[in-house]
Amino acid sequence: MERAHSLLLNEEACSQLGEHQRAAFVFEWLNHLKKLLPAAERDDVRRNQRRLVEQLCGVLIGSPGPPTRWLLAHCLALLYNLGDPVTAALSVDRCNDIIRSRDDSPSGLPTRLASVTKVLKNLSEDLKDPDDSQGRYEIMKCLEKILRGLGVSAAPCHRDVYKAARTCLVDRSMAVRCAAAECLLELQREAVFLWTSELENVASLCFRAFDGSNPSVRVSVARLLGTLLAAAVEPRQPAGTGDRGCRMNGDEAMDLLSGGFLRGGAGFLRASGDLLKGTSSVSKEVRIGVTQACVVFTSLLGGSWLESNFPSFLSLLMDLASHGRATQTAGDAAMTRRCVSFVLRSTLGCLLGEKAQTDAAKHICLAVATQQRAVGNMESKSSLDVSASQQLVCCLLELGALIQGLGSTATPLLTDSSPGLLDTVVSVLLHPASSASLAAAWCLRCVAVAMPSQGSPLLDRCTERLVTLKSSPEAVAGYGAAVAALVAAVQHCPLGIPHTKGMLVLGLAEDLLRSASQNSRISLQRTQAGWLLVSSLLTLGPAVVEHHLSRLLLLWRCVFPASLREQEMELRRGDYFTWQVTLEGRAGALCAMKNLLLHCRELVTDDIIGRLLTPLACAVALGSVLRWSLVYRLRVYELLALLPPHTYQEAVVMMCVCVQLHSSIVGGASLDNDAFSLCEKSEEAPAPLPPPVALTAAAICLFGALYPHVISAQRVKILETFVETVNQLKGQRQQTVQTHVCAALCSLLKGGARGSLGPEEVRPPALVLLLGALEGLSPVLRCLAAEGLARLVQVVGDPVFTVSVSLLCFDRLKTARDAASRSGFALALGALHRYTGGISSPQHLNTCLGVLFTLSQDSTSPEVQTWSLHSLALVVDLSGGLYRTHAEPSFTLVLRLLLAAPPTHPEVHRSLGRCLHALITCLGPDLQGDGAVVSGLRSTCLVACEVMQDSLDSVVQARAISCLQQLHMFSPPHVNLASLVPALCAHLCSSSLCLRRAVGACLRQLAQLEAVEVCVHAVTLVKESNCPPPSADVTLKEVGLEGALFTLLDRESDPGLRGDIQETLVHMMASSATSGKLGHWLKLCKDVLSATTGGFMDEEAEPARDDDSSVFKAGPESGGPFTALRWATRRFAVECVCRIVAQCETADPAHFDTALAQERRLHESTDFLVLHLGDLVRMAFMAATDHSDQLRLAGLQTLLVIIRRFSAIPEPEFPGHVILEQYQANVGAALRPAFSADAPPDVTAKACQVCSAWIASGVVSDLRDLRRVHQLLASSLAKVQVGGGGSGQLYNEAAATMETLAVLKAWAEVYVVAVQRSGQKERPDWTADLSFSSPLANHSSGSESGGAGLLKLVQSDLSTLSHLWLSALQDYGLLSLPQEYASQLPETGGSFYTAETVNQARAHYSSSWAPILHATSLWLHSTGFVMSDDTPVYLSRPATPTSMGNMGGGAKTPEDVNAERLHLILGISVQFLCSPDDQMENITSCLRSLQALLDVAWPRTRIGNDQVLSVELLSVLHRLLVTRESSCVHLAVFDLLRRIITSSQELVRERRYSAEEKETLPEFGEGRDTGGLIPGRSLVFGALELCLCVLVRKLPQLSPKLAGTSPGGSVWSLTDSDCQLVASALCVLSELPSICSPEGAPAAGSGPAAVVQSALRALKVVLTSPMSRQEKSRGAWSQLLRAALSSLLGLWDADPGGDHSSLLTALTVFLLSAGPDVCTVEPLPALSLQRFRASMDVVGRCHQLLTSLFQAPPTVAVPYIRALGPPLVRFLQKVERSRPQSPEELVGVLEGVRAMEALVQAADPSQRESVCGSRGFHVCLWVQRVSRLFVASCDPLRSLVSSAPPLKSRLEAAVRGNQESLTAKARSSPAKSSPSITLKTHFL
Repeated sequence: MERAHSLLLNEEACSQLGEHQRAAFVFEWLNHLKKLLPAAERDDVRRNQRRLVEQLCGVLIGSPGPPTRWLLAHCLALLYNLGDPVTAALSVDRCNDIIRSRDDSPSGLPTRLASVTKVLKNLSEDLKDPDDSQGRYEIMKCLEKILRGLGVSAAPCHRDVYKAARTCLVDRSMAVRCAAAECLLELQREAVFLWTSELENVASLCFRAFDGSNPSVRVSVARLLGTLLAAAVEPRQPAGTGDRGCRMNGDEAMDLLSGGFLRGGAGFLRASGDLLKGTSSVSKEVRIGVTQACVVFTSLLGGSWLESNFPSFLSLLMDLASHGRATQTAGDAAMTRRCVSFVLRSTLGCLLGEKAQTDAAKHICLAVATQQRAVGNMESKSSLDVSASQQLVCCLLELGALIQGLGSTATPLLTDSSPGLLDTVVSVLLHPASSASLAAAWCLRCVAVAMPSQGSPLLDRCTERLVTLKSSPEAVAGYGAAVAALVAAVQHCPLGIPHTKGMLVLGLAEDLLRSASQNSRISLQRTQAGWLLVSSLLTLGPAVVEHHLSRLLLLWRCVFPASLREQEMELRRGDYFTWQVTLEGRAGALCAMKNLLLHCRELVTDDIIGRLLTPLACAVALGSVLRWSLVYRLRVYELLALLPPHTYQEAVVMMCVCVQLHSSIVGGASLDNDAFSLCEKSEEAPAPLPPPVALTAAAICLFGALYPHVISAQRVKILETFVETVNQLKGQRQQTVQTHVCAALCSLLKGGARGSLGPEEVRPPALVLLLGALEGLSPVLRCLAAEGLARLVQVVGDPVFTVSVSLLCFDRLKTARDAASRSGFALALGALHRYTGGISSPQHLNTCLGVLFTLSQDSTSPEVQTWSLHSLALVVDLSGGLYRTHAEPSFTLVLRLLLAAPPTHPEVHRSLGRCLHALITCLGPDLQGDGAVVSGLRSTCLVACEVMQDSLDSVVQARAISCLQQLHMFSPPHVNLASLVPALCAHLCSSSLCLRRAVGACLRQLAQLEAVEVCVHAVTLVKESNCPPPSADVTLKEVGLEGALFTLLDRESDPGLRGDIQETLVHMMASSATSGKLGHWLKLCKDVLSATTGGFMDEEAEPARDDDSSVFKAGPESGGPFTALRWATRRFAVECVCRIVAQCETADPAHFDTALAQERRLHESTDFLVLHLGDLVRMAFMAATDHSDQLRLAGLQTLLVIIRRFSAIPEPEFPGHVILEQYQANVGAALRPAFSADAPPDVTAKACQVCSAWIASGVVSDLRDLRRVHQLLASSLAKVQVGGGGSGQLYNEAAATMETLAVLKAWAEVYVVAVQRSGQKERPDWTADLSFSSPLANHSSGSESGGAGLLKLVQSDLSTLSHLWLSALQDYGLLSLPQEYASQLPETGGSFYTAETVNQARAHYSSSWAPILHATSLWLHSTGFVMSDDTPVYLSRPATPTSMGNMGGGAKTPEDVNAERLHLILGISVQFLCSPDDQMENITSCLRSLQALLDVAWPRTRIGNDQVLSVELLSVLHRLLVTRESSCVHLAVFDLLRRIITSSQELVRERRYSAEEKETLPEFGEGRDTGGLIPGRSLVFGALELCLCVLVRKLPQLSPKLAGTSPGGSVWSLTDSDCQLVASALCVLSELPSICSPEGAPAAGSGPAAVVQSALRALKVVLTSPMSRQEKSRGAWSQLLRAALSSLLGLWDADPGGDHSSLLTALTVFLLSAGPDVCTVEPLPALSLQRFRASMDVVGRCHQLLTSLFQAPPTVAVPYIRALGPPLVRFLQKVERSRPQSPEELVGVLEGVRAMEALVQAADPSQRESVCGSRGFHVCLWVQRVSRLFVASCDPLRSLVSSAPPLKSRLEAAVRGNQESLTAKARSSPAKSSPSITLKTHFL
């Protein structure tokens, strides 16, 4: 294909190709020429123009396909436009000659069509050919292009074109109708007469065009009619002279549409005759088309017009809804309601913003009130027409949809008294028409979903009115439905309703059912209302239903007979009315059972099913007898489909089901078909099917569940009966029954396992049924049959049967001649391949492909082509690698058909698109290859996608995008994003939902890998002005592709498309937010969040799911891209802000460093988040103060993120302050609304979290400013004390629990921070270790006084808080018990939860207990476990008898209460630390709590006295040490271990001091009785496990088993935290002997140390232990110490290059601290001396240690003086000859002098003179040293000095020099006169 990329056609290369390859080559050349000509130089074009024209004309006469024809015409037009236009007339004449020719052969027709696309002359003659629909289509498209190109210049031909298009608008070809509508749509731009004098005629033509149309025709014609009407109301240009008076207003335009809706395109006489006969000649297609035209008309006029004219617009729609012609039958009435509701939803829900929607809701409410007054003024309710309720139904459904879309922003509607919305809607509940009262009930449900705070008041109001008016049938029906709808709304309200409401509803239902038989006039209504209430109650879920299950079972038992015999007796008596009431009651009971299975499945145990067996048996038996009761049978079928078949009689039910499959379906979907649909979970207004239709659907589902359980003989008989029945029927009735039977078989086979169908006798009748349906005329029937046949083969699982069915399909395809049969069997081949796991035989695959290839090329039957290509796609999709050999011919076939298939049959192009998609998926990554074959296939893919992209069908365009998406997945470099992205952007605002879905999915995939490139190409589209839709163009120009996606997100309601858009935005943001576009994204989010005003929207908001209706939505309105965006879009923008902050956390540190960001901003063009802090705070403030509760929650979460991330960032310009301090007012203002009386509990809970974070952050240093936020928390605490305010009455008790615990958690976090700041906390070492886990107190900018002030604020409420905290901890302790201890829970609930909401409360306690636990421990630490006589606190619920600290009546002593509190905290902490929870914050809180407790004497005493508890704590700490890798947690564990050891030490010390024996023998401690440590019972053993665990993990060489297994292990390779951890372990090790008895001490003393300082300290503690002096332990202890000394001495040889200085220090400690029985045993003394001699080169440290040894007792010092004294003297003599040259040498000399001094002092006085006379001693004659020596040894020194004159003179000179230096220093240090504190005047 690369050879086709040239200006002139490469004829040589083209001639070498085959016919089909040549067509693709020419198409690719034309496609390249189309792009090349606008960019080429005009001189080059003119120079090659002649040759180009010749080549293009050659293509023209070569029978090109439709895509090639369009490209050819476009290239010729570009050529004459850019080149010499003189020769254009010759081409036109040539085209005229071709058109005049009468060559009707298949080869000549494409040539004529190619000529048609360029000329206008002689077109009318071709339109007269009745068999050439494709020609008429091309002529209409040609006229459309001519009109677009000529513009106003074509005015003389406008009438002629109009006459030609009129005929085509009602053509029998749907494609011609579409083309005619598009032509007239282009014509109306300049032809004023179309929307003036000819408007009514064109409207009549449009109505006729709607009749019998397909969705594409309705789309085109409706757009034409709506555009003409909009132009007539608001003309775009002045009308002609004769048309000036033809301008109409909106009412007249709506009247014209109403006439078409009521009469269609029929004349006056026909319409009048239909009216007289009582029938309707208006088809469903006409009314749908008129509805869509109305939407187009309104959307073109815009939201402003709709807002100003809405009252009249609504009045006209209501007149249409209630017109007699539109409601002649139930089906017509349902159709009319749906059409009117669609118009209202597509205009109000799409054009108007939130403010305008609120105004529209008021107008609708007034209309409802007016209609309701009219009903009330009627003298006789019997005269009420059915059509009168139509208006109310349409208004109420739309009102509910508006309120539900507005959410909590609709609150002003309820507070405004002028419309009286609630009163008006409630008044409709008394309407005599059930449809109106049910619509009102649904509207109330929407109010409760949108504003959960209204649920309980409305429920109370309706139940009260129901009790008061229960003697009125209308009141019972209406208010009963309202109560049921309000209860069912709780499914969508997380905050729920109070549990007592459920009890109230059940009691009301029981009362209605009991009193139903008292008054026959209202028996039916009371029965239905009672069971409707029960069904709604079951939607509340198992948490509520389990408390009422016994009462429900009693109700079910009472409504059914006690036995089948009693039911048989019932059938013999009773009149029609009695049976009607009875069946209504039993149907309601069955519906309640169904809801039990749907919503409370976990409650349906075997016991419950057993208790329902008798009612089920009676229900099944009665259903088989009373077949006329459709609703009752429907309830039976629906219930049985949810139960296992063994619980009822399968045979009886199966016969009833088979009979129902023979019925036909009539009627339309409507809410009044099934009042129980109010209980469904759907958020959209329910539209249940009529009972006959619903019953048939239920029978189909039940057939599949029952059939496998029927005996084999009956299975065969059932299928044979089906065959016989189908053969006896004819026409439409036969097709209907066939459809039902095939659907039932599919239902059976879909859930059946292999071989579950039954005996072989079942196969023939099933095969006959399915094969017969394959030849049906209905496409739906053929699809069902093909699906059923394939699943039949799959379930049978017999290869022989599979082959026979395949061969049967091949044979039928060879013999069949009709299109239906060939289509059906072709589809069956693909389905067989799909469900049998692929055709493993290559021969079989070749045969199948040969048949499908042949059928797909049958151009005489587009239907056969469509289904054969679809079947081929199924085969390709599942063949896998086996199909790759057939890939090349398949690609060629697809491309050839794409180039040749006419545009009049878009379904063929859609199947080709599916086939291409399957081929790309089949090849997969192989498309990345560079071979010639792969390159050719890839080029074929790209050309095919270009052909489909140029199609006019939106489904084909969507398929092209999907194919390119697949190709990009497997071969990204070969997809040109420069052309793909602009095409995607152009379709962003398409009216087709499927196209928008394809665009969203493709953009999501592209953004994952190439987000930056996508944005760049989208901007390029705007710069090149490529002609995208106007709305997308405006959005892209102003805010880029991101803004366009936000706009699209705002108007879309499809969940899948919304998810794709959100993911696309997230990926784009992740790739560019921190790489240069941070400011752009923040500004975009801010603009989205600020778009809250305005009356109307740009685009539609909630398009329908199917394309036929999604096209007709509100069009764009001129204005900014972000005009009045909805709360859901703004909430997503706020979430994006949080994502940006989180993304910046892992990016450049300058994002959270103001000084660094400002410095780098001066030198770089990058942007940093901290510089946009003001915008972040403003966005959070705007969201937190919005009317929408969901947006408020998102805003508060954003504010919380901002506080946590920016609270520690200092302000460079004001040292000592933080950057967030300037936004105190914003934070306070954002929090204040969340604490109002009407704030929802979830909002208040989130605000409490933000408050605690703000206070704990330390941003606010002024106590007055802090008090403002503190007052908010104080108000919430007061609300908790008095019972939670109004939230306990409006919402579920679990909501009050959530709010209460959130308040207590916030206070706990504040108290913890206050204690830490004020200094009244534990030692700073362990708090510093755990500071990482407290993001609320990540910096302590507040001063000491500020911390004390905060603590003072908290202490004023501390008495109340402490009681509340203890109550919450007790509740949590009970709720965290395993399920087997559930019986120990209080029957009435806890302090903050009720027994009914225990399951919901667990989640709230789990998220709040940890800070409360920490705060409680700190409070107990501050009180020292000394109880005070505080007044009791008012709890939100009455305190239970088990409340902590309940001192009423003096039942418990303070000791008992303290013990309970201690064990509560210990139990909660131990239980959590043993759980697999990985929440580091909770782990930290537990450890801090235990540390705080162990800092108090009383808890330490209790834990020290309880050996089992201490050992258990150590086991938990050991598990925590092993399972958590956090160094901070490890350090905290060892700190806690030290405290536990301290408590044990205190206990041992106390016992020793209190002993009566005075000797020093330790009689207390571990190991006293056994002489050893018992694992699992020994505290010392547990501590040893912890210490050795750390030592061995950090220093593996300490373990003989692990020595040499780890490459590391050196002390110097450990991190600071590891060193600290090892030091802590050594410290603990050194303390363990102190808690041992003499028998147990030797077992506790363990191995050498590793970290120097801690090891030395620990070593000294062990060596000086009293255990070495006790008789019982002396021997073992000395043996251990000698072994340790021996190991120490051996380390010199083990590590020759190691740290010998540390080893020498440890040896010195041994020599000085251990007894003679340790150090004097050979060969230890000799080895020790050897080590000292070898270390004499380490001068400084060795001399220092010698000083210590020389000062030791003689038994230790003498051997070392004798051995090491001479070397020391020689060293000093050497120094006299060679002065020190470095500081290190000087230090060595000084230490040597000190050692020499110690040696002199240690010498015997009689020998000191000889020592002092040595030459080495002369070096140490420093003045200070000599002075001290003179004092100690005066006589020997005097004689020495007098005997050595040189020494005397040197000494005198040294003394004089020293005195002179002291005098000089005294003179040079004058008194300081300057102030001690210098003020800093430079603040930069």
